[in-house]
Amino acid sequence: MPSLFNGAYSRTELGRFTSTLDQLAGVRLAELSDGRARGMRVADAWTGSGLRFSVLLDRGLDIGAAEFQGVPLAWLHPALGTPAQYEPAGYGWLRTFGGGLLTTCGLSHFGQPETDGDEALGLHGRISHIAAHQVRVSAEWQGEEYLITIEGSVRQAALFGENLLLHRRITTSLGATSFLVEDCVRNEGYRPAPHMILYHCNLGFPIVSPESSLEVDDISVRPRDAAAAAGLERHAYFDPPVPGYPEQVFFHLPRPGPDGQVTASIANPVLGLSAYVRYRAAELPAFSQWKMMGAGEYVCALEPCTVHETPRSALRREGRLALLDPGEEIHYRVELGVTRSGG
Repeated sequence: MPSLFNGAYSRTELGRFTSTLDQLAGVRLAELSDGRARGMRVADAWTGSGLRFSVLLDRGLDIGAAEFQGVPLAWLHPALGTPAQYEPAGYGWLRTFGGGLLTTCGLSHFGQPETDGDEALGLHGRISHIAAHQVRVSAEWQGEEYLITIEGSVRQAALFGENLLLHRRITTSLGATSFLVEDCVRNEGYRPAPHMILYHCNLGFPIVSPESSLEVDDISVRPRDAAAAAGLERHAYFDPPVPGYPEQVFFHLPRPGPDGQVTASIANPVLGLSAYVRYRAAELPAFSQWKMMGAGEYVCALEPCTVHETPRSALRREGRLALLDPGEEIHYRVELGVTRSGG
């Protein structure tokens, strides 16, 4: 039975109070019509609790803007563009990276630009710049639960190269303050394919502010480079925006709970809100934190991933590069949501 508006209501009761459940919760397909994102398909979902989020159907079914009871959750950047504007070489990814609550990095590479054998690999891979197909949305009662679903498939393929299919299913429900991303990555080719994935969950102001802190049960934390080493002691805290701030990246080794799950959150006691990501450590054993306190570039990303940022070529040399055999598939579950203080 959904709990919302300080009460619990049955399906029958809500039917008497409303002419359509869209008044409270639902999903709507739309197409953006202006600027760099013109023509991009989106699915906007709302749950009745105050949680609203936008799924970018032409950007790998990633999550764009999101809010809870009027409080923005996601960091957004005006560079957001369509797949046709994607520049795959080097750092060209940054020219169409619009932030958003979730940007998927992979499927065969993420991290810094590099060359692995004869293949040039740009920043963070291609999957977030590929449009989904066979998209389906629904909002319907299943017993006493009103479920909202957005799902589809995203194919990363090249002639004589990989043929990887990502099937993504995003679910939430009436009264929910979170949503679940369920991914299946399958090698539909006939040769082994490298596989790496990182969930780039971008939180911004006001969730991220000088009053906020990162909360995660860590076994260890290490800096990526000298810039991060200088900020290691305060990696869990956030400074006021500073022009020219050097980005910092920290590699965490979290301690999973008894259920095998890891939860990382940014808590803002002034707002009385925490925004969190929860995931299974078995498939995503690594966790990175991107901390950027720059003026006009103020963001902290929580990033569950298959491996800490390492050149793919080095992983291959060391025998640590994950390969999916023909027909093999792997599943991931990542939950994003908010809680009230003490909730």
